[in-house]
Amino acid sequence: RLKMELLMDQARPVGVEDLILLEPLDEESLIKNLQLRYENKEIYTYIGNVVISVNPYQQLPIYGPEFIAKYRDYTFYELKPHIYALANVAYQSLKDRDRDQCILITGESGAGKTEASKLVMSYVAAVCGKGEQVNSVKEQLLQSNPVLEAFGNAKTIRNNNSSRFGKYMDIEFDFKGSPLGGVITNYLLEKSRVVKQLKGERNFHIFYQLLAGADAQLLKALKLEEDTSVYGYLNGEVSKVNGMDDASNFRAVQHAMSVIGFSEEEIRQVLEVTALVLKLGNVKLTDEFQANGIPASGICDGKGIQEIGEMMGLNSTELERALCSRTMETGKEKVVTVLNVTQAQYARDALAKNIYSRLFDWIVKRINESIKVGTGEKKKVMGVLDIYGFEILEDNSFEQFVINYCNERLQQVFIELTLKEEQEEYKREGIPWTKVEYFDNGIICNLIEHSQRGILAMLDEECLRPGVVSDSTFLAKLNQLFSKHSHYESKVSQNAQRQYDRTMGLSCFRINHYAGKVTYNVTGFIDKNNDLLFRDLSQTMWKAQHPLLKSLFPEGNPKEASLKRPPTAGTQFKNSVAVLMKNLYSKNPNYIRCIKPNDQQQQGRFTSEMVTVQARYLGLLENVRVRRAGYAFRQGYKPFLERYRLLSRSTWPLDHEVPSFGTPVCHTKAWAVWLGTSGRPQACLDRSSQVSIPNALLSTQAQKFLLNLKKNLPSTKVLDNTWPAAPYRCFNTANQELQRLFYQWKCKKFRDQLSPKQVQTLREKLCASELFKGKKASYPQSVPIPFRGDYIGLQGNPKLQRLKGREEGPVLVADTVKKVNRGNGKTSARILLLTKGHVILTDAKKSQAQIVIGLEDVAGVSVTSLQDGLFSLHLSEMSSAVSKGDILLVSDHVVELLTKMYQAVLDATQSLGFSVSSPSRFSVRFKEGSVAVKVIQGPEGGGNRKLICKKKGSNAMEVTVR
Repeated sequence: RLKMELLMDQARPVGVEDLILLEPLDEESLIKNLQLRYENKEIYTYIGNVVISVNPYQQLPIYGPEFIAKYRDYTFYELKPHIYALANVAYQSLKDRDRDQCILITGESGAGKTEASKLVMSYVAAVCGKGEQVNSVKEQLLQSNPVLEAFGNAKTIRNNNSSRFGKYMDIEFDFKGSPLGGVITNYLLEKSRVVKQLKGERNFHIFYQLLAGADAQLLKALKLEEDTSVYGYLNGEVSKVNGMDDASNFRAVQHAMSVIGFSEEEIRQVLEVTALVLKLGNVKLTDEFQANGIPASGICDGKGIQEIGEMMGLNSTELERALCSRTMETGKEKVVTVLNVTQAQYARDALAKNIYSRLFDWIVKRINESIKVGTGEKKKVMGVLDIYGFEILEDNSFEQFVINYCNERLQQVFIELTLKEEQEEYKREGIPWTKVEYFDNGIICNLIEHSQRGILAMLDEECLRPGVVSDSTFLAKLNQLFSKHSHYESKVSQNAQRQYDRTMGLSCFRINHYAGKVTYNVTGFIDKNNDLLFRDLSQTMWKAQHPLLKSLFPEGNPKEASLKRPPTAGTQFKNSVAVLMKNLYSKNPNYIRCIKPNDQQQQGRFTSEMVTVQARYLGLLENVRVRRAGYAFRQGYKPFLERYRLLSRSTWPLDHEVPSFGTPVCHTKAWAVWLGTSGRPQACLDRSSQVSIPNALLSTQAQKFLLNLKKNLPSTKVLDNTWPAAPYRCFNTANQELQRLFYQWKCKKFRDQLSPKQVQTLREKLCASELFKGKKASYPQSVPIPFRGDYIGLQGNPKLQRLKGREEGPVLVADTVKKVNRGNGKTSARILLLTKGHVILTDAKKSQAQIVIGLEDVAGVSVTSLQDGLFSLHLSEMSSAVSKGDILLVSDHVVELLTKMYQAVLDATQSLGFSVSSPSRFSVRFKEGSVAVKVIQGPEGGGNRKLICKKKGSNAMEVTVR
């Protein structure tokens, strides 16, 4: 009865629930349909399996346990469009079809992405099993939301609860679909908000929650006052947000942290560091002058510094000195320079931003420690992406630039998987198809992220090059490179084309994004990208007696001090986005496209013009056309056969060879033809009666087969691959699966007997096999020889031992190698030390480091396919050794050395380009002209080989082995 009532209710839809069925299909009718549904509080609409969600700006009675129960029991199209339906499809696909899923939630800031992600999480948590352990994991995953919102969300002009960071959560499940845990990745917290907010905006929620919700005793311990107007870092005009209870939310955050696993001491320390940030904003700096008249700075009132010192266990005199002066190291000398008031304020704000940003990273890391899954468990994964939406503000800076770049990449994923790939698949399969045109935003992504000529690369170049650099020189470089680019504008490019635009400032450039034109002010781009904190401040924070604060500044330890420049903020973000995209492409995508109906956050108000703009840049109409003209269902041959083989005499109950239906789309066509036959229902009944008769006989034979197999199991030796044949062909599949399981059991039993060192040795040999087997002629000889690591007697050479980093553990490889001289082709002996962090080349006689390369600077390795030990280390453009070029070496233990280097670089950076070439070619940067190089090493059995070097461009040569 309930199902009938629900289905009757479904018979009275408002407008068209799935835009694929819309008539007529054009932009006007699409917008009108969305408006009609929105005004009747139907905020969800489908495009096939894509959910469009229009923010209602109110709580609707369409959520909770009752609705979760409905949507888990019905298929996707049986009930009204809902975010629960999409979450259910994703979860059931993960559980039943063993396909990793990701749910991409995209849209402008204020379109409802954060709320959508919470609804997905709550639905999955409700349907994915029960039990004490399972419930504990679910509760920890859910409680991560209020903690991250408190520390990472804020009120903006367009959104009262705007995510000011990007969040991607992988929820990991066991084979039954019960949650095991997860891992959260956060992206680029908008830390500039800590010290400055736009008019009408607030700082991060946690500051207001702390002041409103902490009791008098806690406020006293933190040396805080309840009045928000007292604090320089808080916008006094907007201390409260309608509908948001800061005091209640503070208690919820404390509870959530306890549920996740934070100890009371950890919670207290987090709040103390939060209070420290607030108090830093009240440190007032004043003008002072040295005796020689040079402007300096000092602290107006020492009380604030004194309180910070008492709370954090800091020497207040040292803190004042670090805020008002800077120590510069030049060679062996240290020079202390005083800071004027402007510089000291910059240092204070930089410290506050760094403390808060590092605290946020620590919180995410601490949550991950609680919710992580053991490495040995087989996992299915569902990723949920909730990342900052596209932003167009009155004044757009570096933060908006990288946020919008990330949204460009997410739009590219949508285009690739919904518009481009599907149409290309039809073309590959020879299916008649009229192409649906759409805008491919790859040109914009390339404009921003190109490794040599992108805007981010130009920004890094300005930040890192010697000489006078400024935001103006950066803009001048962009104008020079992109003046004729179709998606770039500036005052200079407009003047060249005699265009007059008063909205374009002299210090601005404009990008025509997929979502519209955005004008960026370059003021502050260099500082924000450099993201540098004076070493004096890091060292002062490291000296704190406060355990958490001290741990946030490991580089402040003088023993760990490094003169190496950290990667820029832009580079870090670009690399993070690349990893995110790789993760998304590896999973089956599910889309929620969030739309903002108006700019005033008013319920019931639908601004057609605003929605039309969003519909255009989201490509909704093109998406409808592709799905409407294409095939509604596509599936690969193997899962298709597994699911439907019982319907055909050719495939059930016996597994005969079945001719392929063809390509994936054609599977659907064949299936549709079969379903369309008039005799289908009777055929199904006939098939059932036919297969039920021999079931008893099959059961008896299966029992005899298994009992006989039990008595005649082969040897448990790992290298023994013998296995009895199945007595009948119908048992072939089962017999193969049993053989596989038995072999896995033997391997596990063998592994369990090994020591950790033996396991590590085998893992290294396995890695060597994956890298070199069938590719390198010398690989077979390396298989039976154990990897020794130390080939020079490192233990007896204390000078060489001192060259490695103290905290990098044991030396992985110590070997004598030959280094090829780029100028004359001669080789010279060197000792190579490989640690977890560096490759060190030393003089064999003097035991002094000549070249030290951080593993993060190793961009790739090339090795020949022949019998020799020749290989080239390719260095990244950011490497301090890059001016000397890539390094060409010869080793007698090349397989072991490169295997361990490959693993070390992956551990350090998660990325390494590795290639085995034939004929052997290496790109090696060098300064001099081209040169022919003499014989380095002949193959075994004699024969000379030469290295022929040819100049390629201004900074590379090609080395050919003959």
